[in-house]
Amino acid sequence: MNSEPHHVVVVGAGFGGLEFVRAIAKAPVRVTLIDQRNHHLFQPLLYQVATTSLATSEVAWPIRHLVRNEQAVTTLLATVKGIDKDTKRVLLADGSDVAYDTLVLATGARHAYFGHDEWEEFAPGLKTLEDATTIRRRMLLAFEQAERETDAAMRQALLTFVIIGGGPTGVELAGTIAELAHATLRGEFRNIDTRNTKVVLIEAGERILPVFRPDLSAYAKSALERLGVTVELGRPVSACDAEGVVFGDQRLAARTIIWAAGVAASPAAQWLGAEADRAGRVVVEDDLTVPGHPEIFVVGDTALAKRGDGRPVPGIAPAAKQAGRHVAAALKSRLAGDNARRPFVYKHQGDLATIGKRAAVIDFGRFSVTGWLAWWLWGIAHIFFLIGLRNRIAVALSWLWIYTTGQRSARLITQGRQSP
Repeated sequence: MNSEPHHVVVVGAGFGGLEFVRAIAKAPVRVTLIDQRNHHLFQPLLYQVATTSLATSEVAWPIRHLVRNEQAVTTLLATVKGIDKDTKRVLLADGSDVAYDTLVLATGARHAYFGHDEWEEFAPGLKTLEDATTIRRRMLLAFEQAERETDAAMRQALLTFVIIGGGPTGVELAGTIAELAHATLRGEFRNIDTRNTKVVLIEAGERILPVFRPDLSAYAKSALERLGVTVELGRPVSACDAEGVVFGDQRLAARTIIWAAGVAASPAAQWLGAEADRAGRVVVEDDLTVPGHPEIFVVGDTALAKRGDGRPVPGIAPAAKQAGRHVAAALKSRLAGDNARRPFVYKHQGDLATIGKRAAVIDFGRFSVTGWLAWWLWGIAHIFFLIGLRNRIAVALSWLWIYTTGQRSARLITQGRQSP
């Protein structure tokens, strides 16, 4: 009789993976948690690192620290390159492998440039801490270079910031960059007036925040325009390079471009040889298992799961956490001898987006909230979901300082090659 406990391998320590580990840790299992980074990232606030509102340590925490009290959990810093479903092994980039009895894939998403991967060099996306610090560095260096630039056209290009994509991330980036330029940096330079900065949000669709109700999208557009953001709708970007972008039939000179237009799932479907949608998400059964492989679960942005009405489950943190808890409950039932399928039922809690430091929109379905009240509710919700009392206090104090003074302290240019 095999005395070894059931071995669960979890790939990815994002919201879904970490929630599963926490929910399963007290069960009679052995868990191996694999991630290519040593930290869990609170991605909803990553844009605030990119825009100098928060430091990296305020939105990310070491994985080992988070699971330090779970003796059944072993953490591996490694990169997965494939999965052997026949022998039930996760294949790692260093040539080693890890055997599993149950596999949970929670590997998240990456940027999608719709067939134009060459644009990434000029328009970085925002999915990792490295992305955030890269964007922050480019943005702050643009102001520094503009201070020294004597050519008027080049100076304006340096002071033009383009965000491609009008979803929540794009809206949040545009509003915060406008406030940074028009308020925080005002008076700190001698040769430029940062109030002349141009922030342009380009959305290919007919409105920003398309998952929100039309009236909330209209409110968000008006709020951005009050902050000085130019919102361009209905004209997709057709070219992107070091000098700027082309959208519609217009060429816009800009030295800082940020991509917020689309995401694609991790290569999990390729590892599995499984059916995937156009975004690369694994098409899963209603219980989040891979068809034909009940021992493999897929959660979060990696999975194409459906709601009761047939719509896809959104790729947001609450959905990933719900999926992680569901898989943990299903596995506990299996270990207790109950192999009945349990469909995943997603409960949507609402859509949120902030617009600068004094406005936000929240869509709860039956009712909505806008303005300063929505901003406070948005802030309270995000602080609640942060990990640890220290981080909640630190972020709350940072936001209070920004709210009252307009100053953002995380403005150090510390990484990467700097222009002379």
